[in-house]
Amino acid sequence: MAGRFEGKAALVTGGGTGLGYAMSRMLLEEGARVVIASRNRERLERAAEELSRATGGRVLPMALDVRDAEAVERVVAEAVERLGRLDFLVNNAAGNFVVRAEELSPRGWDAVVGIVLDGSFYCSRAFGRQAIARGSSGAILNIVASYAWTGGPGTVHSAAAKAGVVAMTRTLAVEWARYGIRVNAIAPGPVPTEGAASHLFPGEADVRALEAQVPLGRLGTPEDVARAARFLLSEEASWITGEVLTVDGGQWLGKGMFRIPGAG
Repeated sequence: MAGRFEGKAALVTGGGTGLGYAMSRMLLEEGARVVIASRNRERLERAAEELSRATGGRVLPMALDVRDAEAVERVVAEAVERLGRLDFLVNNAAGNFVVRAEELSPRGWDAVVGIVLDGSFYCSRAFGRQAIARGSSGAILNIVASYAWTGGPGTVHSAAAKAGVVAMTRTLAVEWARYGIRVNAIAPGPVPTEGAASHLFPGEADVRALEAQVPLGRLGTPEDVARAARFLLSEEASWITGEVLTVDGGQWLGKGMFRIPGAG
């Protein structure tokens, strides 16, 4: 049976590892051809080989620093030339580390905001321009986090950047609806991927503490996020745009002022 994305093509930034890898695999399993992009060419090529072998799909690895607007334009143009089209963009590339605000350097701020906010805009602009020029519809999916609206100690750079991406999601959803381009976001909760775990919750005690904060009692998996992405990119979500789907086991909702023993 054909997958729901048969004949479609997608660009996934940060597609060689973690959540990006899981979403790329989901797209391939559903019949899409996928461009995975990140700065580490060696890791990309290894991931492309693994994904192609596991799914039988077509994967193109393309080295890209999303902070470079001209490079983004070139990669999007090359992707369209090689695949004939681009239907989906997943803005997953991110940078993050826990740091006190007073200790965050300008360089650290610039690095995270540049990847998360600037990069998401550059990629969205390039994707949108080619879709508008070709008269084709499409869907953009941005990966954010619930601390974009709750705030969170140690995440001032990332929270500010992701809050900007949430605003961008809603703005572009309105601006580009006339072209048939939908723009949505997913806000994953704690998911122990290779990169995130080492920077954000490296120890077993950190993991146990996080699990205790999740009403559903466990951390997320990359597949949890990939399934949400599949829905929002699919025709099943054809009347949904400008929305943020939180996939976190209820974590951010469990932070009320009062506590009832055994409830969250």
